[in-house]
Amino acid sequence: MNYLRRRLSDSSFVANLPNGYMMDLQSGPRTTPPSTSNPASPATERRTPPSLPPQAPAPVLAPAPAPCPAPSPAPSSGGFLSSFSSVVKTAQLAQNAAAAAKASAAAASEAAQAAPAKPVIRKPKILLVIDDPLTDWAKYFRGKKLNGEYDIRVEQAEFSEINLASYVNTGCMVDMQATRGGTKVVRSFKPDFVLIRQHAYSMTPGEDFRSLVIGLQFGGVSSINSLLSIYNFCSKPWVFSHMIKLYHSLGPEKFPLNEQTFYPNHTQMMTTPTFPVVVKMGHAHAGIGKIKVENELDFQDITSVVALARTYATSEPYVLSKYDIRIQKIGNNYKAYMRTSISGNWKANTGSAMLEQIAMTDRYRLWVDSCSEMFGGLDICAVKAVHGKDGNDYIIEVMDSSMPLIGEHVEEDRQLITELVISKMCSVLLGINAPQPSSVKPQMTQPRRAQGGHRSASGSPSQSAQGSPQRARSANTSPSQAFQPGPIPPPTATGPGSQKQSPQLNKSQSLTNTFTETLKGNATDDEAKAETIRSLRQSFASLFSD
Repeated sequence: MNYLRRRLSDSSFVANLPNGYMMDLQSGPRTTPPSTSNPASPATERRTPPSLPPQAPAPVLAPAPAPCPAPSPAPSSGGFLSSFSSVVKTAQLAQNAAAAAKASAAAASEAAQAAPAKPVIRKPKILLVIDDPLTDWAKYFRGKKLNGEYDIRVEQAEFSEINLASYVNTGCMVDMQATRGGTKVVRSFKPDFVLIRQHAYSMTPGEDFRSLVIGLQFGGVSSINSLLSIYNFCSKPWVFSHMIKLYHSLGPEKFPLNEQTFYPNHTQMMTTPTFPVVVKMGHAHAGIGKIKVENELDFQDITSVVALARTYATSEPYVLSKYDIRIQKIGNNYKAYMRTSISGNWKANTGSAMLEQIAMTDRYRLWVDSCSEMFGGLDICAVKAVHGKDGNDYIIEVMDSSMPLIGEHVEEDRQLITELVISKMCSVLLGINAPQPSSVKPQMTQPRRAQGGHRSASGSPSQSAQGSPQRARSANTSPSQAFQPGPIPPPTATGPGSQKQSPQLNKSQSLTNTFTETLKGNATDDEAKAETIRSLRQSFASLFSD
């Protein structure tokens, strides 16, 4: 090693080396193109370097092999190892980068799982309720959701307050102009569902809204009851014709339909087989347009009135009734009521009347179930019948979803309608089949406060099914307020859930209780009932005159 150091430090030795030798040792082996000519001798290379820059004294390097024209293999192996090490380093860097990316992705996924999920904001479903403003349906749907996901936005208006336009692709758009609390409300919206609680057609000028029903059907809007049934119920004789089919299929024993004669115009109204009869002009409802005719001369007078009205008419035998019967069905919930006239009017829905909830029987259930199958199905309907003094029942009419709610379970019936609408909306809009409600929670059926200021205990549907009647009186009811009960006397029951009876009762409550006890004690004595009713008429007349 000392020898090599001495030789390299010798300037004459370095000068005699070939040109670029020391650089070749530093940069590694260099491949030269093959040449057929003889290589130049070192002497020649030494004699021809003027074009090359002068060589500076080489620095002292690490020990090198003995000078030889052939390159040493050590630099070649060093270049291969350096290339291999660089490849290994690159692979390690790529592996480290992949591991870092994987770790960051795992940390991001854990953070996403740990963070609370953002609530999905869904557009509320719009429910159009066609009803008078006396009932605020928005409060019954407040807080309700479809399948726990969609809110329900209630838009309530009467038929006379809305207009619409329907399209094939975009559906139905409703324009509402209503007055609420003295403020004019103008809105436009696309309803998803409709609840119809008003008559779509009346013979009163300006109250023919069948075009709106057609528009809703054109726009593909679902409703309760169905729009098909709503349109069919715009003609009472048309509905009665479907009841005739039930009469022929079930028989007069199971479905005792009252006889009726139809006249398309006044020219056919010549005479009737028996008198007295009840003449109904056109599409009459709620006691309007009905006349009791005692003889043939009066019948001819009514014929002239029908001619002026330019409409059809029907006539049916007058039934001397003991009381009226109404059986209603809301979803799978049934209720039966009995109404007895006190004022003596041949229309039980006019003047004063006693209203009593009675037990549902299989006979009544058959009536309302059979009628609920008309026009593809009626979700809400009621059957009206008359129980005559001859002991027979006579079915006279069927009502649809526009029927008035009666009795002291009005709040419960509205809750049932609310649950029924939600069930139908889930089925139609979301494709979820939910069971129809047959009852509501006990806390929802709050007893209705009577007009006299005393609160009455509301019996459950199971109690009414067991036959415990609940009586109510309606004083001075108009034809448009059919089946509207008035003050209800508190019961004397002291069991759980019942309320204590007020020690002080007014005259009307005392008379009502007397009438109730009389009916209980003489259930089979018709003469006693008639005498009691006559005496009560006089008592109520003197009472109301005060």
